Amino acid sequence: MPDSEEPSWPSSDEDTGPAKLPDQEYDGQSTSRLPVPPPASNGSGGGSTDNFTVPKITPETEPKSWFAAKVPPPPQEEQPWARQAPPRPVDKSRPEQPEPQRPEPRAEQARPEQQRPEPPRHPEPQRSEPPRPEQPRPDQQQRRPEPPQPRPDQQPRPDQQQRPDQQQRPDQQQRPDHQARPEPHQRADQQPYQRIDLQRLEPQRPEPPQMRPPQRPDQPQTQPQQAHQQQQQPPPERREPQRPEPVPPAPHMAAPMRIEPTGESHPAEATTESPVTKPDAEPKPKRKKRGLLIGAFVLLLVVALGVASALPQVSNRFKLPWAPNAPKGDEPVPVAVTLSLHGPDENGAAPTAEGVANALKAAAGSGTLGKLTGSVIDPANGTVLWDKGSSEPLTPASTTKVLTAAAALLAIDHGFQLSTKVVQGAQPGTAVVIAGGDVTLNAFAAGKDNFYPGSAHLDDLVAQVKKANPDIKKVQLDLTSFAGSATAPGWAAADAPSTFMAQVAPVMIDGGRTAPLDDHSMRVSNPSGVFAQKFAEKLGASASGTATAPEGAKVLGEVKSAPLTELTNAALVHSDNLLAEVLARQVAIATKAEPSFAGGAKATLDVLKQNGFDLTGVELSDGSGLSTLNKIPAKVLSQVLAVAAGPDGKDPRTAKLRPLLAGLPVAGGSGTLEKRYDDANSSDGKGWIRAKTGTLSGVNTLAGVVLDTDGRVLVFTLMSSTAGNSDTDSVRAALDVVAAKLRGCGCK
Repeated sequence: MPDSEEPSWPSSDEDTGPAKLPDQEYDGQSTSRLPVPPPASNGSGGGSTDNFTVPKITPETEPKSWFAAKVPPPPQEEQPWARQAPPRPVDKSRPEQPEPQRPEPRAEQARPEQQRPEPPRHPEPQRSEPPRPEQPRPDQQQRRPEPPQPRPDQQPRPDQQQRPDQQQRPDQQQRPDHQARPEPHQRADQQPYQRIDLQRLEPQRPEPPQMRPPQRPDQPQTQPQQAHQQQQQPPPERREPQRPEPVPPAPHMAAPMRIEPTGESHPAEATTESPVTKPDAEPKPKRKKRGLLIGAFVLLLVVALGVASALPQVSNRFKLPWAPNAPKGDEPVPVAVTLSLHGPDENGAAPTAEGVANALKAAAGSGTLGKLTGSVIDPANGTVLWDKGSSEPLTPASTTKVLTAAAALLAIDHGFQLSTKVVQGAQPGTAVVIAGGDVTLNAFAAGKDNFYPGSAHLDDLVAQVKKANPDIKKVQLDLTSFAGSATAPGWAAADAPSTFMAQVAPVMIDGGRTAPLDDHSMRVSNPSGVFAQKFAEKLGASASGTATAPEGAKVLGEVKSAPLTELTNAALVHSDNLLAEVLARQVAIATKAEPSFAGGAKATLDVLKQNGFDLTGVELSDGSGLSTLNKIPAKVLSQVLAVAAGPDGKDPRTAKLRPLLAGLPVAGGSGTLEKRYDDANSSDGKGWIRAKTGTLSGVNTLAGVVLDTDGRVLVFTLMSSTAGNSDTDSVRAALDVVAAKLRGCGCK
């Protein structure tokens, strides 16, 4: 319909159509004419509307847009509106009124995106007003009104009148995928195509096609004229659609028709009930949107309840199963647990001297050991179970560290830490480092250990000094805490620096190692000088030799080493010669002796004598055992270890010496015994023996403890001197076999 007009609907739902519409033949097919709306009675127009018929739309026609179907127009000379329709008879009983002016249809339909669907309108009640004079259209100025030729005694009722410009609503316009049934009666004055709106139709529930009710006998017959006019217009080419599409219902209430397969139509049974116009249903997208909103609300509610129920306050209030205060299950029944490791059995069967002698006879008599001395003691009661030349002093090698560590544990508090302190120098911009003997300073960044776990970090000391005095330009070292030479009597010239020893100094980084984590890496030749250089670089200063710190000088920073017990463990487990010498000097400082090799050795012996140990035959030149001048009888080492392994509370020295046992390497497990006891003859002692090793050229020693099969702890010392045998590995293996026999003897 033209855009300037609005659709309207009849005010009456009464069916006034004839009972049957005669079939018309067109193109060899039987068709039925759709109902024609009566003229409107609201004053918008009057006259007959027989010329208002639905144009024929065939499947092959392509719609201009999604809601309009377009039929190609006939040639220009055959335009139907160029002809003048025959005059229509005038009803004498009614005043002559001209037909309302029909607006000219627009040449082109609007595009889908430009055509907005009009809101549904409800039919308005018709008003009984006299029809207005009809104005002729511009393209039909020469056309006369066409009379409907009714009978004189029959006039159209007012409720059957309909405006000639009334067409289908926009929501009933046909979609492009729906094709209308061809109309056999095409008037010459109709448009070549017409829009049919099917927007309101639901494809899911197609309605049966509504046929035009048959014309009453007393209504004017214009079919011959229409047929004559259609004969002059060539019919468009027809193609049968692939799928029949439902024909939209007529805009007004038409009589239901029944269409036979042959094409004949018959009126269906009439009903007395008046058809009720149902309001337009809400679009389904709105229902879907409402469903989505409801679903989102439910989901949000579930999530909120889940989060709330997870809160401890809510779960406890409603006694939910996962509430923190919810009652737990029954307490589990205690289960007896058998410990795989336990202390020595002090009340078990004690070994006998005869049993031990029988167990060690063959192993101790091996010729590989050369000259062997040793002793075995029961620490529970101090009984000597086996003795072989234990009073004869021999070179102990690194077992000397047992005496050095014991003296340090007896003379120094176990929580003592070595200090490295920085004070203000005598000149402005000068810092003096007071070296306190800590050779374990860590050059790594904070959080990473070097070879000595728990050591102090150099960066920490640098940060303290920068904070206290950021204008340090010179760094000096105060090394007066140690005295004497850097090497001991009895050392070889190649012992320091070497892979196992550095020149002794009261301060250095990473024990003087060139590789901080490698115990067998080469030591630097001037460890204290290397420390001064690195420390000065971190401060942005320069190293300036040695100096004595002023009395009462301002402290700029201080760091401390690990406690004494950890230092003794490191010295024993890894047989660290440098740490042993530092411990000996600390014993000398604690006893007011000179902190040198000689002063440390003398202080060690003095402390052990003061604690009741018989040191007959002991001679010491250092605290590490590198000196070949050291001499220690086997029984002295056994006596010190026996006190450390004795029962608790029996000897007051035991509590101080107990950490000595923790520093002994484990056979096949740690330190210098990690790679030993793999031989079949000594594997019985693997994991059950803890002992300190000692090795020099022609000297091999082993001193420690073993737990026998009866659960008793036995203390042993084995010292071998093989001046003519340079095969150290074979001598070590022979010593391991002797100690392993103590593990499995029972010795009763």
